[in-house]
Amino acid sequence: MPFSFFKSKRVTPDLSFIGVDMHSHLLPGLDDGVQYVADSVRFIATLKEMGYHHFVCTPHILHGIHPNSPETILPALDIMQKALQEANVQVGTGAAAEYMVDLEMEEALKKHQTVLPLGKQYVLIEMSYAAPSSNIESTIFELQLQGYKPVLAHPERYNFFHHMPAQLTRLRDMGCLLQLNLLSLSDYYGTGVRRFAEKLVKENQIDFAGTDLHHQRHLDALIELASQKSFYQLLQPLKLRNQELA
Repeated sequence: MPFSFFKSKRVTPDLSFIGVDMHSHLLPGLDDGVQYVADSVRFIATLKEMGYHHFVCTPHILHGIHPNSPETILPALDIMQKALQEANVQVGTGAAAEYMVDLEMEEALKKHQTVLPLGKQYVLIEMSYAAPSSNIESTIFELQLQGYKPVLAHPERYNFFHHMPAQLTRLRDMGCLLQLNLLSLSDYYGTGVRRFAEKLVKENQIDFAGTDLHHQRHLDALIELASQKSFYQLLQPLKLRNQELA
């Protein structure tokens, strides 16, 4: 029976059991996330009040749409860090990236171009919502050859896995870790996404949890979700790896 957040007892948001947000789009002006550093500071200050103490920001790297690289990401991190310091928002921050698995990424890996990992070893990857990347398995294998541990972002949001869960199981069996979007445990992305997210959580298949925060609507929805007692009853039993990244 699915969790009902509508009937759940309300509590004060406390996400300190996660502590580290390892998927967000808080670096200003790089992708479809935050555009202004003042908003970066405001969102992080609010998330700190909710229990987070460290943030690894992960802008999209997507050929032709979000052509980011260390040369664009690290200066944006520096700008945000200085703004946080000026605002006296004391948190840890770092930067990685959310890599679209496509032919360009595979080529970059073969050329040993610089990768921005989560911590020292994890690499956050994503696919199109329309269909699985044709080279997802070869990309996972190449990342592993280079000493990285791939982490697939928000697998619950890929509708093709809902109908073909064996494909996701195969990626898990290859050693790919899974990152849940917290908002998937509400109906923010739809009922089907919520049900599949709950299934993955109950089967203990989730390794990381992230906000995937882009804008104020995400933050408002996260505050509402984190005010429901049933959210913690579902998620807290997981042995998340987020704290490894602080």
